[in-house]
Amino acid sequence: MAVMTEASPFPAGRDEPVPAGAPVPAGAPRPFAGFVETSGSVLYFFGDRVFKVRKPVDLGGVDLRSRSARRADCEAEVRLNRRLAPDVYLGVADVVGPGGEPCDHMVMMRRLPAARRLSTLAESGAAAVEEIHSIAEVLADFHARCETSPRIAAAGDPDRLRARWDDCVAEVRRAGGVAVGADLLDQVDRLAGRYLEGRGELLRERREAGWIRDGHGDLSAADTFCLDDGPRMLDCLESEPELRAADVLADAAALAVDLEWLGRRDLARALLDRYRDRTGENHPRSLEDFYCALAALRRCQLACRRLAAGETAAAREARVFAELAWARLRRGRVRLVLVGGQRGTGKSTLADGLAAAERWTVLRFDDVAAAWSPPPGRPEPAAGHRTPVDGVDAVHQELLRRAAAAALRRGESVVVDAPWNRHGQRLEAAEVARRVAADLVQLRCTAPPDLAATRVDPRRATPAGPAGPARLADSVSRGEPWPEARSIDTAATAADALRHARRAVV
Repeated sequence: MAVMTEASPFPAGRDEPVPAGAPVPAGAPRPFAGFVETSGSVLYFFGDRVFKVRKPVDLGGVDLRSRSARRADCEAEVRLNRRLAPDVYLGVADVVGPGGEPCDHMVMMRRLPAARRLSTLAESGAAAVEEIHSIAEVLADFHARCETSPRIAAAGDPDRLRARWDDCVAEVRRAGGVAVGADLLDQVDRLAGRYLEGRGELLRERREAGWIRDGHGDLSAADTFCLDDGPRMLDCLESEPELRAADVLADAAALAVDLEWLGRRDLARALLDRYRDRTGENHPRSLEDFYCALAALRRCQLACRRLAAGETAAAREARVFAELAWARLRRGRVRLVLVGGQRGTGKSTLADGLAAAERWTVLRFDDVAAAWSPPPGRPEPAAGHRTPVDGVDAVHQELLRRAAAAALRRGESVVVDAPWNRHGQRLEAAEVARRVAADLVQLRCTAPPDLAATRVDPRRATPAGPAGPARLADSVSRGEPWPEARSIDTAATAADALRHARRAVV
């Protein structure tokens, strides 16, 4: 249930009806009194105060038909929202009937200036990065104080997240499937399912580290106000604790999605980066993208409800939020990128550039090969495994093991810089990618032989010993055919090669 200020309409993306009347123009005098009716409340505005009275209705998940239920809901709203806006939620008051006896209850609030809404500031271009940083810092400090428990932490379980996602998708299909489009919704659903499929280890780490907390549940730019003494964030989901219980990233992602919707991707990035710095934790970017996609799908769901109620203008909003969810999930796909080629073709330069540009992890053949030595006596292989035919295979297998164990299951995309000369090595990479639900991208660097020869470091051309990296890399003189790979010509500039490689991994 949204808190209104002055006479501005409810924010886009919410399921409350838009009240009659246009927003008050900038500089116009503030109306002294007014009211707005929503599906579950009536809000009365008098001077610098807002009074919210619940309706005696059953909203499905929340039954407010009894007076005691309405009072409990009012008290929960004040208690929970004071965590982020202590001076806005003034308390719960009785509504007194003609006989002087209490007949109902209401929430009393301080009325905030509509001109200081974050949504208004963002749309007008008046929002400053300093204000976004302040919001991120307040939010991070708030999450540090939020309650957590085994019951709350269970909300971060992959099955619970999948169920929440499925509920949203099912309602969008019923209420707004025509506006969104079945193909788009199918792609969104498939990408989300694939992400969750391979991220069990990451989500377990988030639960065990205490990042699943009883937070806000529905942060929005329209309910966030940038005041001179700091931000106020209103209107948490007091009646839906199962939605408030989530990874703390979900709150930050919801606000970031609103900023993207308003055309301010720069502010969304500033918010998420500052939030990461303030919390001091190092989540993968793919997890940000997943929670942004979930927030966008939730906004799509609410727009579809309004569409089903007859608000035809909500159709475009539903489609745009579904597209935003798709774009985030596409960006957040976990990738295993093989960058191969013969020595001197620039594969290491390309791998390093790609990893730096996308903020991905890079693993290098030479680093692993430098520490490799043949196993004494060649013990019998374990069941289902084969003995490496040479050191090159052994190093490739170790690279894949590290990629799967240290990064891919945690949601990090990995670039593996290695020769990838043998077809069998690439088959093993494809199997690893399948097991951890990652997209396999194969890049083969090429360069004219004379140029490759000039690039080879003379100090590495002569191996220091039998296990030297160069000796291992050169042990296969001619690579087996690699038709699955995208060829990247590195004969031009490194920037050109990197640009082509980035297009290939998108």
